Amino acid sequence: MKNSILYEVFVRAASSSSHHHVGSLRAANDEEALLNARDLYARRNEGVSLWIVRSGNVITSAPNEQTSLFETEGKAYRYPAFYPVPKGVKNL
Repeated sequence: MKNSILYEVFVRAASSSSHHHVGSLRAANDEEALLNARDLYARRNEGVSLWIVRSGNVITSAPNEQTSLFETEGKAYRYPAFYPVPKGVKNL
């Protein structure tokens, strides 16, 4: 498609769940992308909500950033390993 924009499509299956990436599509504009996404990914009532995002607007991390971006050093408060376990507690 000439002059088409690449979009990423996210669908939420139920109101109690989160959106999940289901695929990509090309469209001339945002409105067409939403209609095409509905026809391709939600035409049989598979979802209750659609998110359509231009691929150029999706920000990702690079594999070489894994160490610095996801490091947990210095964030010990997130892990209760250093708390004393009270007597009688079997599962935390």
